[in-house]
Amino acid sequence: MTELAHPDRLAKLEAIRAAGLDPFPPRGVTATPIEDLRKQAGTAEEPGALIGERVTITGRVMGLRDFGKLIFAPVQDRTGRLQTGLKKDLLTEWWPQRKWLDAGDQIAISGELSFTQKGEVTIWADEVQLLAKALAPPPEKWHGLTDKEARYRRRYVDMWASEGVLDVFKKRSKVLNEIRHFLEERGYLEVETPTLHPIVGGASARPFVTHHNALDSELYLRIAPELYLKRLIVGGMERVFEVARNFRNEGLSIRHNPEFTMLELYEAQSDYRGMMELTESMFERLALALNGTTKCEFRGATYDLKAPFQRKRYPDLFQEANGCEFDDEPAVRARAKELGLGHENEHFWGLLDDVFDATVEKDLAGPIFVTDYPLPISPLAKKSPDDPRLTERFEIFIAGMELGNAFTELNDPIDQEARFAQQVASKDPEAPGEVDIDYVQALEYGMPPTGGLGVGIDRLVMVLTGQESIRDVLLFPAMRRTDGVSLETADDDSDPAS
Repeated sequence: MTELAHPDRLAKLEAIRAAGLDPFPPRGVTATPIEDLRKQAGTAEEPGALIGERVTITGRVMGLRDFGKLIFAPVQDRTGRLQTGLKKDLLTEWWPQRKWLDAGDQIAISGELSFTQKGEVTIWADEVQLLAKALAPPPEKWHGLTDKEARYRRRYVDMWASEGVLDVFKKRSKVLNEIRHFLEERGYLEVETPTLHPIVGGASARPFVTHHNALDSELYLRIAPELYLKRLIVGGMERVFEVARNFRNEGLSIRHNPEFTMLELYEAQSDYRGMMELTESMFERLALALNGTTKCEFRGATYDLKAPFQRKRYPDLFQEANGCEFDDEPAVRARAKELGLGHENEHFWGLLDDVFDATVEKDLAGPIFVTDYPLPISPLAKKSPDDPRLTERFEIFIAGMELGNAFTELNDPIDQEARFAQQVASKDPEAPGEVDIDYVQALEYGMPPTGGLGVGIDRLVMVLTGQESIRDVLLFPAMRRTDGVSLETADDDSDPAS
């Protein structure tokens, strides 16, 4: 047993077994969800159809108030909480077993649904069945900075011991369902593409590396599904999307986790303008479906996700914040030095991105589309016909946080191969180590004009549910391993629980 198992509960466990009872029975009990009972109970003034009927619930005992011959025990299931009353005169045979019951135990309660004198819906039990004995006691208090890390490590406790936590994850599930319905209504087909990639691609990031024994070759956990999804556009699917688990071997923060969920979609005959319309329509619909309003409370401010969203160009924002053109290398390097960013020999385009992050992104309240990104930092996007230095690309920001990235997709195989080669030659540690020739060959068969979009689901859920940290919307965030439990290092934007 671990140190969490309490001696008193272990003693009760042995007593239950000594009495010939199974503290962990193999069969469950068919029950009515608590939420359904509450809806059909009505009020003390206007009782509903189930009042006076015998009902059954299952769930966790959330506390015990013992008044001698009467015990009140609230029970919680996935849908809500309901008070149960355990009376000696209704439970004559079971009553001696009450001393073995603890808060945290999983039980089944059957009895008449009624109201107390104070008007509280209550089941007056005539049958109690233990479904699983809890050997570890529930936390008395489950809040504050000290316990926040424990909450992340023991999410299986946090979900029922901390108010509102389960609701966040129900909303996350609803976001994913609503996204699927939204895209399917627009003719998109959901697909699955490989998680193990022979070549890193689709984004700039450090990959996780593994080895395939039978093939005797290195493989990479995907950092993005982009290049496979665009192969499907070449194949004629025309509108595809994937809700993909991606992996990036980078630090952790309130916005970053090495394993995260990304929505990626591609639509033939569209472009980055079409992706803007789709993005703002989808965000507006999600806000309404989740909260009944387009307004979201996030990090102490209110954001309205009603379409259309604001649009501003990258070159204009950079000029306004830094007083120089984005491609004026001496001026940008001087500005970076002034801000204490980078070093003298750092790759220029990476340094440019750092300056933009530090001087522009943090002030983008949004929702706002930042458009027309520089060509060298957009290797998969089509050049702007109006300015060859730029691409038809946007990123969407809310509260200074990037939530999505979209392009008019580059479909010229010659241009694409040249840009891949430039990436490889740059020696950027986050760039691919080789040109993806198979993807170039796919483009040689002809990919129609296409718009593509990637949205970070975890960050989107943060905004829609008002959660400060990405860890608050991940069931099991990455943490540093302790006693075999789990990896975690603080990055910028460090989490208070780091």
